[in-house]
Amino acid sequence: MTTSTLRRNYSGPFDPELTLGSFSRQVLAELGREYLLSGHLQDRAGLPLVMMRFGEDAMTAISIDEWMAASPIYSERMQRALRFEGNDVGTVFKNLQFDIGAPHQFMDFQFLLHRPEYGEFWLAHCGALMDVEPFGEERVRTMCHDIEDPTFDATAAAAHPCMKVRPIHRPPRSPEHRMPHCRWRVFIDDEGVAYEQHANLAINRRSKAASVVLTKAVANGEPGGWADYSGTFDPGFQLEDLSHDALVTVLQEIGVQIHLLAHAFNLSIEQRFGTEDADDLSAQQWDGIAALTAERLLTALAIEGDGIESIAKVFQMHPCFQPRAYIDLHVEITGDSSARLTFGPSPAFEETEAHSWFAGLGKAPHPALDAIAGTVNPKAQCVPASPRSGARLAFDVLIDPAADAYEPSQALALAKVSKGATFLFEPRRLPRA
Repeated sequence: MTTSTLRRNYSGPFDPELTLGSFSRQVLAELGREYLLSGHLQDRAGLPLVMMRFGEDAMTAISIDEWMAASPIYSERMQRALRFEGNDVGTVFKNLQFDIGAPHQFMDFQFLLHRPEYGEFWLAHCGALMDVEPFGEERVRTMCHDIEDPTFDATAAAAHPCMKVRPIHRPPRSPEHRMPHCRWRVFIDDEGVAYEQHANLAINRRSKAASVVLTKAVANGEPGGWADYSGTFDPGFQLEDLSHDALVTVLQEIGVQIHLLAHAFNLSIEQRFGTEDADDLSAQQWDGIAALTAERLLTALAIEGDGIESIAKVFQMHPCFQPRAYIDLHVEITGDSSARLTFGPSPAFEETEAHSWFAGLGKAPHPALDAIAGTVNPKAQCVPASPRSGARLAFDVLIDPAADAYEPSQALALAKVSKGATFLFEPRRLPRA
């Protein structure tokens, strides 16, 4: 594939062989922001359900558990993938620039690196704060104090065991409407005690997702951008700064982040409330974020119409099916109103501990698949089918005008309370030469 044939959107014909690498650098950067936001918003689909069933204390505890059991793993993976492994503050800042906990612009992190052992960051816009402020100061304190304190340190300690993150100021905002929303200092405390990571981190490290080896991007000829992030920390970094192949790697790694966080969510619920509640809430979480992300992808990729090709495109590009090295999905059109989803043998189906979304995917209908199809066309649904030889599972996507219309789930309605559901990204930089 040459630069001239790279896609600038997905408005053209459906291509069953399309991959992330089929898109231009600019589109990959835009998709990267969408993928980061999707990973961030999956909590908006899952945690309110936890609160409704078990109360606010349980929601807070599970939120802490899941981020502490996921972010150190995916931080280390991104460091290796982009060759910026290190133990200084700059490494922490680079990690935050690729973290689903800090999706670009919605969580608008700004950085000032004073020296290798000390720096500061602040949020010019905090979408999470905008979501919780209407619910009062107690909810703000829960997020900005109870949850942030342990989870920030867990992420920082992935670079250095004595790295600390401490507030200079943070919400509740005083005076009202204070800007920036918060400001934090990050430093190496040489006299401090090494941070003790969450016990669930070791469990999540044993997952296939944690150790999956990505498919190497194939050089496509599009010039420009950084091949990795081994150079100096750039406080103004944008995804457009990376090369095409590096962006393909980053999008796959964001998929890993999404799955590791989902694993940790399910694990924490199971430990506290049992397998039945864990499986149910995990399935509902996937349902909600699957639908919300499908809706945003239609706009992001200029996918037009509600026909079977549009549905197939959304399945093909949805981050919950990334990376393909972890979940092997092939999509093909089989008729004017039908498509086939084929799942091959994959690490996602080989997890020894059933804490993933895919642990609930079997030879039966699944609400998350129906949510993706139904978001594009309310008359579409996914019906289990007999897989071909060598495949693991198959589903036929059918548009049936006589079928009952898809009804959005409670999880989707809860996720849409977040302003992230309708957040608009703005272009801040053209791809770097």
